[in-house]
Amino acid sequence: MRGCDTLDAVMPARLERASVSMPPRQSGTAPMALYTFDPLTDRRWEDLVAVHPNASVFHQTRWLRALAATYGYKPIVVTDASPTDKLSWAIPFCQVESWITGTRLVSLPFADHCEPLLPENERSSGFVDWLCAECDRQGWRYVELRPLKWTCGNSPLLASISYRFHTLDLTSSLQDIFRRLDKDSLQRRIRRAEREQLAYDKGRSENLLDDFYRLLLKTRRRHQSLPQPRAWFRNLAESLGESLEVRVARKNGTPIAALLTLRSRETVVYKYGCSDERYHHLAGIPWLFWKVIEESKAEGAKLLDFGRTDFEHDSLRRFKDQFGTICQQISYFRYPAKAAKPINTTNLNKLRRVCSFMPDTLLSAAGSLAYRHMG
Repeated sequence: MRGCDTLDAVMPARLERASVSMPPRQSGTAPMALYTFDPLTDRRWEDLVAVHPNASVFHQTRWLRALAATYGYKPIVVTDASPTDKLSWAIPFCQVESWITGTRLVSLPFADHCEPLLPENERSSGFVDWLCAECDRQGWRYVELRPLKWTCGNSPLLASISYRFHTLDLTSSLQDIFRRLDKDSLQRRIRRAEREQLAYDKGRSENLLDDFYRLLLKTRRRHQSLPQPRAWFRNLAESLGESLEVRVARKNGTPIAALLTLRSRETVVYKYGCSDERYHHLAGIPWLFWKVIEESKAEGAKLLDFGRTDFEHDSLRRFKDQFGTICQQISYFRYPAKAAKPINTTNLNKLRRVCSFMPDTLLSAAGSLAYRHMG
């Protein structure tokens, strides 16, 4: 596939034009021409991500490549730049096609946030007009944006779900950061882990990924939920390279806790954590987070992104608060808004009960089948 092409060639959902001129929102405004291209083959996207101040690890081509390799999602980028022009703004999407959850356009699947790389002027509203009109024309179930700071203003895009979002400022001294940790829940437990002389490995080898995934299966079974497929983590490690790290804590050679983090510029992103509950008294998870903080500061990072937290998950929210993090609310926006349907709790509870009894191989296989439809 060429780096930039007409809409119908790039988009499998029958987008038909190389550019779309939207009617003006207000009298006297000019119509807007938009183009799409494949970010996996067009270098302009990676060039924009490399310099844009709002770009994160989730914008990177490497994240998009892992999504495509694992789940078959089709990445596209929408912009006002013609195929021969340099990008001044753009926004990535993945087209998710599912006979269970419907066809939709998401920016981006399994990303905690994905800030639209848009300018702060009227062109933003023209992009939203195009997005909503295209959703109607294609018959998609919905389109979804997952911004961190950007707001949709007066537009058909409405907030569909909100989360808590925690970050930790790493610019203070290590001593000050430790002093702000909760004394009982974190400081004393980290010291306990140090007295226990837990062993520690860091990297992205197959052996570390295997240890991480076995702990993930234990954690997901304990939480009565499905795990991501093993291939997702392998593809992430292969695509992201040195930007991904797995940390595993061990007691007498036994893996007891693990964290997976991502790195982009001066920000480290906590993405996945898991543990063996039989060893929770050894405080492997708090100790690993402290390792992340120590090493991230030593490598010049200035921010630790703790990711999103469901509003009903109070225990996780309290855990993140205990690090002295800053908490804000982030919202995902959808069109049409009615697409955000409440979860069928009866069916969800049935699935959770089944998950708690599945053997590892079946639990992993179920996750592989289900996650493609969840993006």
